Amino acid sequence: MERRALITGGEGTLARALAEALRAGGGFAEVLAPGRAELDVSDAASIRDYFAGLDRLDLLINNAGTTRDAAFLKLPTSDWDAVIEANLKGAFLCSREAIRLMLRQRSGHIVHIGSFSALDPPPGQSNYAAAKAGLIGLTQSLAAEVGKRNVRVNCVLPGFLEGTGMTRDLPDEVVERARERHVLGRFNTVADAARFVAFLDGMDAISGQVFQLDSRLRRW
Repeated sequence: MERRALITGGEGTLARALAEALRAGGGFAEVLAPGRAELDVSDAASIRDYFAGLDRLDLLINNAGTTRDAAFLKLPTSDWDAVIEANLKGAFLCSREAIRLMLRQRSGHIVHIGSFSALDPPPGQSNYAAAKAGLIGLTQSLAAEVGKRNVRVNCVLPGFLEGTGMTRDLPDEVVERARERHVLGRFNTVADAARFVAFLDGMDAISGQVFQLDSRLRRW
């Protein structure tokens, strides 16, 4: 049976690496990676219209997201809403449409692209940290709900990835401070993270888990 994957936020650097990894070795006949013009995860109508054209879906990667960092008392409500909608509500809406297909198939896998900020939130990122923490809760609750129908749900925290839209404009001193928190003194690449997601998709007995892909230490 031909398998189909869908990656949201398809214009991003990580999304392109994910698509390449899945096409190279993921066993997929079709890998869809729509940009915002095709699939706007902050627009419920756009999501409904896009999924209406799918008759099957084997892997959904909720990769779309955005940041709008600001000190808490200076954070506009509009920026809070925009980050929650793109990172959390969009994942919920896309997952809901994907689950309809996967339950009918009695198979499927959803991967949420999370962030270390959910586990160790930095100052000035309350909206993003809250959204990514919500993804972890969504992952585990949904995994418990749909596991008996052979649908898996996992969350991957890819780590600090240089050269992406979220990191490429950061000052050098910010990047170096981030590197110093890694006990190995180095970051993953987008290709590393993409290969892990492709590998995870092939592990059909794993669900409800959160995978941190770097060497930052945290308390359990």
